[in-house]
Amino acid sequence: MMIRGSCLCGDVTFEVHGDISQPVACHCGQCRRQSGHFWASSSVPDDRLHITRDDGLTWYSSSDIARRGFCKTCGSFLFWKHNEETKTSFSMGALAAPTGARLGRHIFVDDKGDYYDITDGLPQSGL
Repeated sequence: MMIRGSCLCGDVTFEVHGDISQPVACHCGQCRRQSGHFWASSSVPDDRLHITRDDGLTWYSSSDIARRGFCKTCGSFLFWKHNEETKTSFSMGALAAPTGARLGRHIFVDDKGDYYDITDGLPQSGL
């Protein structure tokens, strides 16, 4: 299986080869501020994520442990990468449909915005 994704303007495109992990919704303050709401992502081992166009790709060190990849042209938030892991998370919203994936859980719900509730019945974990 191969899934394609891109930023809004097309300056960053990527392919994910093989099965993806079940998507997770992250409600942490960093994801909310960067994406404008919570961020839904999946992840794969680095050797299965292929950046096919990187004209706009830039990385921001958002903490001592991780960095975030985004398009410097259109601002799309595309990737999250732990500095010591060999996998990369990618934005579900950047993928071409259909993906066949279903959201599996919510993380960092103790940090979620106060303007919404999580009512889908999926598992939740705090900080």
